[in-house]
Amino acid sequence: MADTSTSIVAREAEHFGALAGDWWDPRGASAMLHRLNPVRLRYVRDRIDRHWQADKRSVRPLAGKRALDVGCGAGLLCEPLARLGAEVTGVDAAPQLIAAAVAHAEGQGLAIDYRACGVEEIAGEFDLVTAMEVIEHVASPEQFLRDLAGRLAPGGLLILSTPNRTAWAKLLTITLAEGFGRIPRGTHDYDSFIPPERITALMGEAGLRVVDTAGIAYSLSRGLHLSEDLRLNYLVSAVRG
Repeated sequence: MADTSTSIVAREAEHFGALAGDWWDPRGASAMLHRLNPVRLRYVRDRIDRHWQADKRSVRPLAGKRALDVGCGAGLLCEPLARLGAEVTGVDAAPQLIAAAVAHAEGQGLAIDYRACGVEEIAGEFDLVTAMEVIEHVASPEQFLRDLAGRLAPGGLLILSTPNRTAWAKLLTITLAEGFGRIPRGTHDYDSFIPPERITALMGEAGLRVVDTAGIAYSLSRGLHLSEDLRLNYLVSAVRG
């Protein structure tokens, strides 16, 4: 039985921890994340600019703000957030990934506070909280969202992404991507996928209000891209209240 006092599921942490060795290799086991990350970043930057009415030409729109990336892996999102000016804390359940994140950040000259723990162990409030492709891997999505909400400062912004619970997502993510080795086998469990309407309801229960939803779609001509099509994967932005 999972320990619901923590967001961490041990087998999930072990699975992703085993990928730490080549996490930063764009052709390695995490290659799909390297393709997904620029799409997520475009969305994150747009929502930052809209939420804080930032100048789209600014290279440091997060200057003076604190950011928390939950389920940070080896830092694919933390490093861009730091370059955007944020004081970044990255949290992941796999110590191997945190070690890889620390080493890579040092090599890039970036000061990021990485911690191997669950979000429930993090104190304080953050202006920006992100959790990308994480909620489908936690022990309790309900508690996880409450924990995220509890770390969000007044006036802050929460952004998460997750696969949709559709036949299309199952086909592309599990049957094809995992089946043909584009994503490590066992990464996803379709029964843990959550549809947008369920996320919206859970956020409401956690004291959050959804302000935007966007899809991440795939086509042969464009690859992964932002879209109004939510069937494969989607991003959600929310604020307190």
